[in-house]
Amino acid sequence: MLGRFLGVLLIDLILSGDNAVVIALAVRSLPEDVRRRAILLGVAGAVGLRLLFVFIVSYLISLPYLQLVGGLALLWVAWRLVQHDDEEQEVKEGSGLWSAVGIIMVADVVMSLDNVIALVGVSGGSVTLVGIGIALTIPLIIFGASILSYIMNRFPILVYLGAGLLVYVAVELMFDDRSSIGQAISHATEGFHVIIALAAALIFTAIAYLYTRSQATPEVRRTPGK
Repeated sequence: MLGRFLGVLLIDLILSGDNAVVIALAVRSLPEDVRRRAILLGVAGAVGLRLLFVFIVSYLISLPYLQLVGGLALLWVAWRLVQHDDEEQEVKEGSGLWSAVGIIMVADVVMSLDNVIALVGVSGGSVTLVGIGIALTIPLIIFGASILSYIMNRFPILVYLGAGLLVYVAVELMFDDRSSIGQAISHATEGFHVIIALAAALIFTAIAYLYTRSQATPEVRRTPGK
């Protein structure tokens, strides 16, 4: 029992790192008080959905195209987060809050697919162990996201690197899809998955940076770190 619990906790800790990056990207432009609420609501919603996934993962993972669609959704999230970086207008509390919460939940759902499968396997199907493991990592996610969002505001280039990480995860997710198309692509590129995912992340990061720079005002371009 202890071994299973430690395994669940380890997987949750690994997943928490990715979640903290996504949350930090989503809330970095919000005012401080709204940012705290967005983090709490986003984490609460994401944890709830992840627990729901534990119950239905055996059915979900058998669906073809699920991970392919999930990967595409994660690409959209990455692009949305990068575009948000150059919004200089004042963020309205309502729209900004719920937009951030939505992004956090969508990204967590997609990125949790493989991890939920691992959690179910390691825990021996014990929802109780999975729930305890997730609960113990919640403070780490909230604390990590708060620190990362502050750092990203100080060093905006990290926003693009974070989005690049999401692209890498998205490509890896699509390679694991169980549909005939996903399997064909996976076999055709066998041995090159990491290289392709890294290349996609680098290309996306470069394009996103150049595009957002071209859309920025002259004042924004002259801002240090932009």
